[in-house]
Amino acid sequence: PIQHWVITIKRRQRIYPTMRVSASSAAFLLVSGLSGGSAFVPASLNAPTSSLNVVSDPRVAAGATSSFPPGDDKEWSPDSWTKAVAKQMPVYEDQAELDDAINTLNGVAPLVFAGEVRSLHEKLARVSQGQGFVLMGGDCAESFKEFHVNHIRDTFRVIMQMALVMTFGSAMPVVKIGRMAGQFAKPRSEPNEVIDGVSLPSYRGDNVNKEEFTPESRRNNPHLMVDAYHQSAQTLNILRAFSTGGFADISRLHAWNLDFVEDTDTESRYQKLAAKIDESLRFMKAIGIDTATPEFTSVDFYTAHECLLLPYEQALTRQDSTTGKWYDCSSHMLWVGERTRDLDGAHLEFTRGVGNPLGVKVSDKCTPDELIRIIETMNPQNVPGKLSIIVRMGAEKLRKNLPELIRAVQREGKAVVWISDPVHGNTRKTDTGFKTRDFDNIRAELRAFFDVHDEMGSHPGGVHVEMTGEDVTECTGGVSAVNDDTLKHRYNTACDPRLNGSQALELAFLIAERMRLRTGLPPL
Repeated sequence: PIQHWVITIKRRQRIYPTMRVSASSAAFLLVSGLSGGSAFVPASLNAPTSSLNVVSDPRVAAGATSSFPPGDDKEWSPDSWTKAVAKQMPVYEDQAELDDAINTLNGVAPLVFAGEVRSLHEKLARVSQGQGFVLMGGDCAESFKEFHVNHIRDTFRVIMQMALVMTFGSAMPVVKIGRMAGQFAKPRSEPNEVIDGVSLPSYRGDNVNKEEFTPESRRNNPHLMVDAYHQSAQTLNILRAFSTGGFADISRLHAWNLDFVEDTDTESRYQKLAAKIDESLRFMKAIGIDTATPEFTSVDFYTAHECLLLPYEQALTRQDSTTGKWYDCSSHMLWVGERTRDLDGAHLEFTRGVGNPLGVKVSDKCTPDELIRIIETMNPQNVPGKLSIIVRMGAEKLRKNLPELIRAVQREGKAVVWISDPVHGNTRKTDTGFKTRDFDNIRAELRAFFDVHDEMGSHPGGVHVEMTGEDVTECTGGVSAVNDDTLKHRYNTACDPRLNGSQALELAFLIAERMRLRTGLPPL
């Protein structure tokens, strides 16, 4: 009955049906997935909501370093990683210059706050229990020269479109996380790059050195970390404005369109979906629901980046005054990459002690026993939502290796969020030297990811993609019809190839359709 629907919405309860629902009913579920701007509001100002109590660990005394995290037998402090082997770290030639940069970062304001981090943790806990889906997207590597409000806006609105499609399609909340406001540093296969017989340090990202192949540019400059902090602060400011200042209002869903996506099949599908949502919003207004409340006009949007440059991460780590726990305040979430996840390495040592939600990238090289040891290191208390396993293998290797990893996690009773990274395992180089990714291979790995979870009875919890709102030609295939010959037209990336807005939105529809199939809903 209509009265029941109204009461459900007003109580902000989340419902995860396995039955067919109408467009109007799906819109109610959409609201619970898009609601609020609490990601950028101090916890003390948020209205009371139900909690899974996943972050209510025992209070830690201020300044304490021993036996932390609780239950761990090794002492931890923000600098304890310095006693371990740190891979993929730049070598700075001037220690005094490095100390000066770190001292500057020690005194800056945090980029995010503990209450925001706990808000994300709660949402990821629900995803780990099958009650949501994670969308992580953004640039391969942020750069100083590409920084512009329009660039951030376009990437933000593509993520909003993708989330809208997935939320409406799957009838479950979508947690939106941007690879933004800190995703500068990148691991490298070789420490040096050789061109025409000249060897210089490899380009490691704008917070380490510069892309131009000159001795001055390739010098590892610690003060670039300070520049990266200031750009991250500006990026977060812009994201806060977009997520809570009216741009994310669901009634403006038509304004999220990108000009270069117009007149494509993907855009046509999006417009049809938008029309359904418009109809549902009109219905809600007709039965007395106020669609001008924050639940309809703002979104929760979080940030994440790879935990790679440990001096920067340590300098931005702060102790929460309300719980005594340590949080890396450079980002809401951090992940450790495939190349730095050694069990005795510095990156796992650092991340095991911070209260942020964490991720770890795993390829086909990761064994079940190794994965369990990683989980027990990064999340010794087995707290739901604390750890996401981000799988990057390629379709064929994923079908072969992922079942054993899931089986081990199920056997040990570990609480994790399974996320697919369908891009990193599908990179190739063309005959003309361009690094690219084929959309068909990305789609095949996603299909394999869902197939395996269906077979194992586990929850496919999210997707992690490198994408941009710009009209780039870096990945081949998809509705945009980019091919090897047209890659050179707008190949702008400073690092790895990214999906453009059209390809990213097409991927969102494919995911939404698969999620509808899992829940028994009809096609969009």
